[in-house]
Amino acid sequence: MRKPLKKAVLPVAGLGTRFLPATKVLAKEMLPVVDKPLIQYAIEEARAAGIEQFCLVTGRGKTALVEHFDLAYELEHTLKERAKTEALDLLRSTSMEPGSLMSVRQQVPLGLGHAIWCARAFVGDDPFAILLPDDLVLADVSWVKQLADVYAETGGNVVAVEDVPREHTQRYGILKVGQDDGRVAEVLGLVEKPKPAEAPSTLSIIGRYVLMPEVIAEIARFERGAGGEIQLTDAMARLIGRQPFHGLRCQGRRFDCGDKAGFLEAQIAFALKRPDLAGKVRDFLSRYV
Repeated sequence: MRKPLKKAVLPVAGLGTRFLPATKVLAKEMLPVVDKPLIQYAIEEARAAGIEQFCLVTGRGKTALVEHFDLAYELEHTLKERAKTEALDLLRSTSMEPGSLMSVRQQVPLGLGHAIWCARAFVGDDPFAILLPDDLVLADVSWVKQLADVYAETGGNVVAVEDVPREHTQRYGILKVGQDDGRVAEVLGLVEKPKPAEAPSTLSIIGRYVLMPEVIAEIARFERGAGGEIQLTDAMARLIGRQPFHGLRCQGRRFDCGDKAGFLEAQIAFALKRPDLAGKVRDFLSRYV
């Protein structure tokens, strides 16, 4: 019987240099899209998939990420006194169950694989999801839920994938695929950031994963890959043939919020989904476009 998926790891130790000076003292994952920070969107997406335990892999200056999900007694008291019921409900939506959120420190930026290895005690012997908050998703069904459903069917490892222009393969982990029904693709191999001429396909891994705990032992070999970093893709590749491995083309729209243009597009897309904002946003866009 397959273990249920109840854990998620969120690597959030990056410096956010592409958003300086805004990220000089503010964690990039705390940048808001409309009125919620990126980290909250990721946590809510995982919760919608039944995730109950969360581990933030942080770095220096990232304490606000944990504090965001803590209780704010003074603020709650003030909102109660002023009968700000709606604001109080929004505030309470950020709080977590006691003991459900922990953080570990990645002292040195040695790559995504190393960040996941830092959460090894949290992962233990359980399957776990990984969410990269820079990838913000607008979907009717949580992408983690879509991955979890495929995991329940196939077992093993499942990653979110999408086709990218061949000239962009050097930015992603790229799949070598076997059977492919247009939604779920069998993974025969993985290559981290291949040159376009050497890429086995244009199907790339996007920032959502469901992985088996055995990947931790593969990361622990500490072999350096692309960019001289400890790559998660390389560790996952060594599980192929030993465990089921699939890529899922998730339904929904992904926004690369690690990129300024993608971040701005996400602001517009999410605002247009809000009944309280959509009309005003359309009005002001018409003045500029």
